[in-house]
Amino acid sequence: MQSFGKRGEEFAKSFLSKAGYKLLVENYRAGRSEIDLICEKDGLLVFVEVKTRSSTAYGLPEDFVSKNQQQSIIRGAERYMEEVSWKGDLRFDILALVFDKGRFEVEHLKDAFY
Repeated sequence: MQSFGKRGEEFAKSFLSKAGYKLLVENYRAGRSEIDLICEKDGLLVFVEVKTRSSTAYGLPEDFVSKNQQQSIIRGAERYMEEVSWKGDLRFDILALVFDKGRFEVEHLKDAFY
């Protein structure tokens, strides 16, 4: 199942790149926090959680980003911003991917939490 998630992340990187996002870091770790993708677009630092599912039978991908996980991502983001001395604006997005009929369906939830 790990490779399925990796395929989702690869697709997400391509999707964001085509949408004008510049990838800065992938799989950033700070303590127990992990952030899938850190990007920049239009002077905004964007922290992206990628959720990939093979179906929506048990819920939408974005439903699997728990409050605890959100808090963990926020802590990781604070650490990253300290490391790079970021003083600008930021946003937390979820890229919800469902693999259906041989292709990914994408829901890009901007400003999904904070």
